[in-house]
Amino acid sequence: MNRFAVVVSTGLYCGYSPVAPGTVGSAFGLVVFGILRSIGSPLVELVTIAVLLIVGVWSASETERYVGRIDPGIIVIDEIVGMLLTFVFLNVGFGTMVFGFVLFRVFDIVKPYPARACERLPGGWGVMADDVVAGLYAQAVLRGGIWMSAALGV
Repeated sequence: MNRFAVVVSTGLYCGYSPVAPGTVGSAFGLVVFGILRSIGSPLVELVTIAVLLIVGVWSASETERYVGRIDPGIIVIDEIVGMLLTFVFLNVGFGTMVFGFVLFRVFDIVKPYPARACERLPGGWGVMADDVVAGLYAQAVLRGGIWMSAALGV
């Protein structure tokens, strides 16, 4: 079971990238988003996010126990979920995806309130929650930008 948890929590081993595993995991999240968006069902996106969140909490908890560290860098399932939350229910093109990717990474690294506080939650909840917050912040900024562009006719 530990092996399966590691495979899931590391985003099919993306978390083992020797350079910027969180960014690599976020990029994998974009791939997952592209696959989900090609299905064309917002419900499928939402259910996938919910399932990955639940599985992420479990697999992150298991991986923490397996490696003996809290929130080790190899865990990137949280970045994948955060990226999906960044774009869910938004009509996005390539430029918006790049901007959303950058926004998510900035919010994930800076961890504005309450993201940093969420890291103190126990086990996998702490691993996942700060990236959920980062994804929601990125989503809010993207929505605001899309709204402003439409209002200004840009």
